[in-house]
Amino acid sequence: MLYWLLKYVVLGPLLRLIFRPQVEGLEHVPETGPVILASNHLSFSDSIFTPLIVKRKVTFIAKAEYFTGKGLKGRLTKMFFVGSGTIPVDRSGGRAARAALDTQLSVLRAGGIAGIYPEGTRSPDGRLYRGKTGVARLALESGAPVVPMAMLNSDAIQPTGQIVPNLGRVRIRFGPPLDFSRYAGLAGDRFVERAVTDEIMYELMELSGREYVDTYAQKAKSAPARQPVPA
Repeated sequence: MLYWLLKYVVLGPLLRLIFRPQVEGLEHVPETGPVILASNHLSFSDSIFTPLIVKRKVTFIAKAEYFTGKGLKGRLTKMFFVGSGTIPVDRSGGRAARAALDTQLSVLRAGGIAGIYPEGTRSPDGRLYRGKTGVARLALESGAPVVPMAMLNSDAIQPTGQIVPNLGRVRIRFGPPLDFSRYAGLAGDRFVERAVTDEIMYELMELSGREYVDTYAQKAKSAPARQPVPA
């Protein structure tokens, strides 16, 4: 109830007025049935704009810590994630990836839309990074089509670390659904899962126009800053 209240009454109309979403290819999102919505990840606001422009409910997952914060900030953060349809998942321990996968599978088996960021975290510099194979496992185990979705300028609207977004027109582009039924029964094959993931990331690269980097975003974030080359 809170999801639809925020989307159509409390926040949705105001956000549409302020950010005037410019959307291409929304017709590629099926009106019914299970769908995996795979997006690049540029900004915290990606999880705001996606539910705003997709007519159906989109369910993302997020680490459980977002739901347990203290004080006013903690309560507001929890309200945002609950209201945006996000499900908390304990991502600590060896079974964290499986727990996240099972949560999204339950959404798909109920005929819903599971939102996922294949990069696993926000891009540190706006480039598109190597996808983790969880999106492939989700597609192969569920049989659901994957709709690639490119956030085109959300990093300009709300750069990493900035709390208050900049005014601007958010731009989003969807691509045609990707069907991986040819790999039915091959979930767990790491070569197949890598091939499926790479195909999805290629579509995201084409849709977004962003430079692709063949390393994981988390690794890029933890790498020491490169020193300038002496003149």
